[in-house]
Formats: sequence, structure tokens, C-alpha cells
Amino acid sequence: MSMIENVSRRGFLKGVVSTGAFVLSVKVLPQAAWGAVDTESTGTSQAFNRAVLHPDLFLAVDTDGTAYIIAHRSEMGTTSRTSLPLIVADELDADWKRVKIEQAIGDERYGSQDTDGSHSVREFFESMRVAGATGRLMLVRAAAQQWGVPESECSTDLHAVVHNKSNRRADYGQLVTGASKLAVPKKEELQLKQPSQWRYIGKGMPSYDIAAICTGKAEYGMDTKLEGMLYASIEHPPVLGGKVKSYDDKAPLQVRGVRHVIPIDPFTPPHEYQPLGGVAVLADNTWAAFQGRKKLNVSWDNGPNASYTSDEYRKQLQQTARQPGKVAREIGNVDTEFGKGGKVVEAEYYAPHLSHAPMEPPVALADYRDGQVFVWASTQNPQQVQTSISKAVGVPKEKVICRVPLLGGGFGRKSKPDYAVEAAVLSKKTGRPVKVVWKREDDIQFDYFHSVAAMYMKAALGENGRPTAWLQRSVFPPIASTFVAGATYGGPGDLGQGFSDIPFDLPNLRVENGPAQNHVRIGWFRSVANIYHAFGVQSFANELAHAANQDSVEYLLALIGPDRVLPKERAMPNYGAAYEKYPFDTARLRRVTEIAAEKAGWGKRKLGKGYGMGIAAHRSFLTYVATVVAAEVTSDGDVRIHEVNTAVDAGTVVNPDTLRSQFEGAAVFGTSLAMFSEITAKDGVIEQTNFHQYLVSRMNQAPRRTNIHIVESSAPPAGVGEPGVPPFAPALCNAIFAATGKRIRELPISKTNLSA
Repeated sequence: MSMIENVSRRGFLKGVVSTGAFVLSVKVLPQAAWGAVDTESTGTSQAFNRAVLHPDLFLAVDTDGTAYIIAHRSEMGTTSRTSLPLIVADELDADWKRVKIEQAIGDERYGSQDTDGSHSVREFFESMRVAGATGRLMLVRAAAQQWGVPESECSTDLHAVVHNKSNRRADYGQLVTGASKLAVPKKEELQLKQPSQWRYIGKGMPSYDIAAICTGKAEYGMDTKLEGMLYASIEHPPVLGGKVKSYDDKAPLQVRGVRHVIPIDPFTPPHEYQPLGGVAVLADNTWAAFQGRKKLNVSWDNGPNASYTSDEYRKQLQQTARQPGKVAREIGNVDTEFGKGGKVVEAEYYAPHLSHAPMEPPVALADYRDGQVFVWASTQNPQQVQTSISKAVGVPKEKVICRVPLLGGGFGRKSKPDYAVEAAVLSKKTGRPVKVVWKREDDIQFDYFHSVAAMYMKAALGENGRPTAWLQRSVFPPIASTFVAGATYGGPGDLGQGFSDIPFDLPNLRVENGPAQNHVRIGWFRSVANIYHAFGVQSFANELAHAANQDSVEYLLALIGPDRVLPKERAMPNYGAAYEKYPFDTARLRRVTEIAAEKAGWGKRKLGKGYGMGIAAHRSFLTYVATVVAAEVTSDGDVRIHEVNTAVDAGTVVNPDTLRSQFEGAAVFGTSLAMFSEITAKDGVIEQTNFHQYLVSRMNQAPRRTNIHIVESSAPPAGVGEPGVPPFAPALCNAIFAATGKRIRELPISKTNLSA
């Protein structure tokens, strides 16, 4: 076996720090040991299973007092692997220093493991509290029995049960044996802590993995290894739906280390999470696989999508947006109002396809043997890995064991496990473990892209400058096209992200959607359809303010109107949450708008030539956000973002530092999307291949100062990973208009000439 191997900077530093010597590779886990790492069907470690007390699926406590807590969601920088266990630890009254977190395998017993949609804490807040409270009550009951005192006289205090009357105290480790003999209490027996009693919730904790990450000890998907494994690099069809006509299977085998050249069947529509097809080169190391792949000389039948070119497609979308569409929501009669004449304002907006481009491209290691598939995948959804691999290789879902290393970014891309399916298919064909590694170029060119969108907006203004009628249309290839061949209309889930749930107080409103055919794979992306919908709605609101010659903040507040809860409509699916628990409360949207403006010094700061402020407010993932951007446009057209002020009402916040990090990151992410990032195609082929073409903001282009203002709230917890993104682009574009008088209606901004 050739021992040439790529060495990461992190791996190199790890070797230098630990041994003082140059190390060629990270540790290799013997294949014989791999299947024995976990001894129980739950996939938990031997330590977890040996623990004496198991009050809940997510919790175990051992006689040394160690509390093992299961993290069933994926960790990709959002600290869900910290925040969810932190809730358990709080209700358990555990000492965080004595907590060990274990990553769950894919298993339906944990409930949904899909780390998408900013709903990890929201969906499992109560469940995690119940897990901790159950363990706490069992430990209290064990102490009460041991001491012969009433249970009501006992309480907990940081990893111990205390009886104040007799001044007795017992560590959890001393009580687990007795507690394990007790019946697990029913939910109605539990007394959850009051917010005033919370030890960690609302105060937070640094990432559980931060030390391991900073010292190079944390293991990502790219770090996983098995004895005897092969590395695979795949030449995918350059156009969606393309098929192999011919290829050279001899030249790649002349490259030292290349072992196999294997074709992969093209997908059967709809493509879902199937492999794209193509030809795989398998070798002893990535270098050999990459070099062999260059020699394939594949000839392709590109199929019908070879006619797809971005510029022409954009014109089609815009033309569709100018025509009447399918009505998604209607109040009053806009046609009657427009027929009265008066001042009418119209505008069109456009946002391009985007690529997720996480720092760690897709990677998965699979081992098919004895009717089972063992897989390590940097995935946001291990249960979908199980389902997709089961279907592809013909084994029962429960025979697919998916373990989840840390993810080097995700943004929604890594919940689509096509790359893990590729690894499993190739492992079955070769009879050896196979690690599929996508290059950066593969990741950008063969992504599940964020959808392109064209929007048309029209409003009639009354004597006070406020809209008497508002019409808006959105046209985009929907995510449904991934699952239903030929799907062309957005569903309630797409339109309910900032479009059909528009919160303005309007007497006449119509929301429409037009058809659009997909020519690339479409998938969810950080904040999904909210990106283009917030861009259109909040930019148009700003245009109306200026058309009415009114202050932008005052006009936006007037549009939001009086404090009220919007009536629940079918057009507002509410991110899958119960509307009774998570109503759309315009008072909360108004409040963040007022706070963001106040903190930014709106109307109080003297702005020089070329400077401007812009505001946008948006609710997404049940969280209310308003952002004010202060920007400068230089004489040569450069945009400098000097300050961002964002006010956030996310309900109950478990980890405030995480929220701040997510919203600070959203400002940088939003800068990329607004100013630089764009995916285009010519003759069906994606034109961008790497970061020299798919641009993201550099350090000197990112906001120089970002201030996050958290609104204290007792409302249920809502999302924090995505809601910071949607209002950023319109706030920035509104700031550019304030600075220059030039209106931005198309993203990215870099395509617009802003020079004086």
C-alpha cells in the first residue's frame, strides 16, 4: 500500500506539539476494532453503557459521578453539541466539569436528528429538561431513602443532594446505585426548574469541543480512517442529468497507487439524494485518486439541461414575474385599488444561485460487510444517511450504522447525503472500506444550490404615502424539484419564508408565485427562501419610504402597524411550529426595529459624504430580527461596512454567546451573499470552480464592527443559526442608496457600478 498521504496543517501541528517530530498521518483505527467501538445497539460507548443510572435515553450517570449526555444533533460550529446537553445538565443540577458528551449515531429513537432549520433547541428544549429533571428526581429519591427522610426535605446543589435539616450531603456518584433500583418517574411527577433557578440556561457555556479544536485533537470527517481503506475521487457529469458515453479505464490504472476505475450509475429522477453518477477512481491515497481521475478522458451526453445558461434563464424568470401567477395569499382587492389611479410604485429584484461552500467539502467513509454498512459521515442528518444508503445498497435501514464526526461547516449542504451513498456503493463494489473525498471544485460545481429568484413588486400610495394596495410575485425553481420531477411552483414552506407571511398592515394585499423549471439541484441553504424574499420586501419598503419622502424607520414601523398577532393562515406554515405557541406577534418585530435604530443612532449621527444607513426587519425561524448597516461608498465604488447593529428577539436563549457568534457570523456571511457570491451556468455547466471565482468576503471586506443586542424574553426558544442572514442584504442595499442615491435591485452588488 502506497503511504503517500496529504497532511493537514492541523495534523502537522498536532504531531509537532505532541511528539516534536514530523508525522505523516493521524491515527489509523484498525478495521477489527471499528465494529467493536460501540457495544450496544444505541451506538453509545462502553463507558455510557457501563454507567449505573440510565434515567433517560439521553443521560447516564456513573458511580464516579460522571454524567454522560448524548448529543443527537450534528456539530458544525453552531454549538448544538453544547447547548442541548447544557439544558440537561442544568435540570440535573450537574457540575459541567463532570459532564462528558457523546455523539449519537443515527437512530430514530432520538427523534429527529436533522440539524437543519434552526430548530435543535426549539424542538428539544422541553425534552432535554425532562431528561435532566428525571435524573435529578431519581437521585433525590435515592438520597431520601438512604437517609430515611421525606423526599420533600431534600434538594440538589451542583452535583449533590443535600438535606439541610441534618446538614447531610451526598455526591451523585454515591447515589446512582440506589437510584438505579427505583422506577423511572412519570413526567407529571417532575418539577422543572423555574427560570430564576437556572444555572446554565441563559448564561451559556463555551463550546464543549473548543479545546480539542484549538489543539488539533478534534476529529472531523476528513480525519476518519480505516485499515485497508481506499480513497475515491469521482468525475461527475458536468451537467445535471448527464450520462457517460465513454471513458479511458486503462490510463488511470497506470498511476501509482490507483486500484480501481468504477462507473457509478446515473440517478433515476427525481434525483433526491442519489449519486449524480459518473466514474470513480479509487486509490491508496487522495493524490493518486486525483491524478488518476485526470486521465479518465470522459465523453459525456449532457442531456436536456445542456441548454441552460444563466443570462437567458434570468430573462425567463423576470418575464414570468411580470405576469399574473398563482395566488398564495389575498386580502381585499388590489386590482380595484390600482384601478383608481394615483401614485403607483413598481420594482423588480433578482437574486442568483448560491453555493454552500463549507470549508470542509463533503467527505464520507463507508464499509459494507456482512450485510451491514458502517459509515462515518460529516452529515447534518445521520438518519437520512441511513435511509439513502439502505435504498442504494439494499440493506435494512437499521443495518446502516452512521457515526457523525465534527463537521467543518454545513449551511444545509451536508443534510443531503449523496456523497455518503457514493462511499457505500463503492465499498459494496470493491469489498473494501472506501472514503469518498470531494475536491473544492466538486463541492462548488455539484452542489444543491440555493435557488435563484426574480421578484416583482407593485404598490399604490395614498395621500399619507402609505400603501393602499400591495402586490408581490416571486418566481424561483423550488426545493420540491429535488423530490418531485417537474415541480415548478413553490409550496407553502417556500412562500411562508418572508413572502406569504408578510407582516405589514395592508388593506389590500396579493401574494403570487410563478412557475420555474430547475436545471440544477436545488436545496435548502442557510435561511433558505428568506434570503431573496427579505431582499425584495425590505428593499421595496425602503423604496416606498423614499417615494413618500418619509424617514425609513418611521415608515417601516408604520407598515408594521399596531401591535397584534397575525391571524393564522394556510399560507403561513410557521416553520412547522404550533401557531398557538409561536404566533406572529408584530409587537416583537416593532420592538427589535426600534432597538436596532436606537442603538445605531438613527437620525442622531452626522454622516459624511458617501456614508449612509439602511434598515431591514424580518421574522424567520420564529425569531424577530432588525439590522441597521452603516456603510460608506468610496469615490471609486468600493463599499466599506463600518458598523452593523442587530437587535434579536429569539425568545428564551440558552447560550447567549452562541447567539452573538451566530449573528456576528451572519453579518460576514450576509456580506458575502450581498456583495460577491454568485453561481452562474453556461451550456448547463457551472462556471465557478473555486474561491477565485465564487467569491466570499475577505477580512478587509467584512463589517468592521458588529453589535448584537439581545432582547430579553420569556417566550419559548426560537432559532438562532439562520435568522441573522435575511435582513442583512436589504439593510446594506438601503444604506448604499442613502449614501449614493443608487438603488440596488440585483445581487451581488459587485455587478453594479457604484463609482461616482
